Amino acid sequence: MSNEIAILGAGMHPWGKWGHNFVEYGVAAAREALRDAGVPWRDVRFVSGGATVRCGYPGYVAGATFAQALGWQGAEVNTSYAACASGSQALAAARNKILAGECEVALVVGADTTPKGFLAPAGGYRPEDPDWVRFYLGITNPTYFALYARRRMDLYGDTQADFAKVKVKNAAAGSKNPRARYKKCFTEEDVAASAMVADPLRLMDICATSDGGAALIVSSVDYARRIGKGDAPRVAAISTVTPSFASGVVEMPDIATDSAAAQGIEAQSFRASLPIKAYEEAGIGPEDVDVAEVYDLSTALELDWIEDLRLCERGEAASLLRKGDTSIGGRIPVNPSGGLACFGEAVPAQALAQVCELTWQLRGQSGDRQVQGARVGITANQGLFGHGSSVIVKA
Repeated sequence: MSNEIAILGAGMHPWGKWGHNFVEYGVAAAREALRDAGVPWRDVRFVSGGATVRCGYPGYVAGATFAQALGWQGAEVNTSYAACASGSQALAAARNKILAGECEVALVVGADTTPKGFLAPAGGYRPEDPDWVRFYLGITNPTYFALYARRRMDLYGDTQADFAKVKVKNAAAGSKNPRARYKKCFTEEDVAASAMVADPLRLMDICATSDGGAALIVSSVDYARRIGKGDAPRVAAISTVTPSFASGVVEMPDIATDSAAAQGIEAQSFRASLPIKAYEEAGIGPEDVDVAEVYDLSTALELDWIEDLRLCERGEAASLLRKGDTSIGGRIPVNPSGGLACFGEAVPAQALAQVCELTWQLRGQSGDRQVQGARVGITANQGLFGHGSSVIVKA
């Protein structure tokens, strides 16, 4: 049995620092997705929301919150929390409901209002909380981004100029995206002149925190055909696997490895394991991918993701970048939306925003940032507590 579902509609509230309740952004994205799909709100029988844990109630019950704001009509609801992969898990819940035959049409929505500065844990003394512990030790997000960047420099010879090239590439793409928060183009010199945050990463190498929302209307393939949208892009795979034994390399923000007794046991890094299940489920390989939306929390991290998705061999991502292969018009464009470099983090929304971008790309609706002939796209992101995701969308 096919595990594919159709993407009938995609919607997004522009990213920024608007200072409003997150529900406003989610409702705007959901209404746009409904209009895009041409589906009546009453046809939606399942509302799956990505939760935000910083805004408090009603952020913890996002599915019901959005259903109520859109107007109660009897649909079942779901709320998923998986840190930065919350949107993907909410999408997976909707897919499971559809494939189980329990509904035909679902709304998946995530939105957030973020504080200034770090996405820090709640206050207090909580040594049993690994998120709190890493901040207590000084491992803020830019700190571990920088350690990963330094690792690339030491292992592969990547340079700060390479990292700056990622920012320049993504800013050029984001300048053409009306939904992006940052639309200004930059030069490598601009990046080099920005303040050092965590050596070797400068301010312009690191993504911001943002307000924003994203939504999808998904359905069974049969329903899509009945309403004349049988050619709609399809979710072909969703991977939300967790880390597996044995872990011999620290993969921050986790701050520990397995016992040294694990040495000699074949291991796969967590981030690299995420797309493996997605490729297997979709029945394709990395050679089939036309476009990728990856989680560029830092410029250097985008290069790691390119290799984790097996779009090139280890250590070769910077070479692809230098040749223009990851730019729009190149062999394998990465982050044609502009990525988090141009959007910033709106945690429950960002995994859905990636799928929205792939939907528009596969429909040929991305304007000046269009990847010509795109038929297969893949996403990747990672969150706290063993959360992460990779979604494959096919035309």
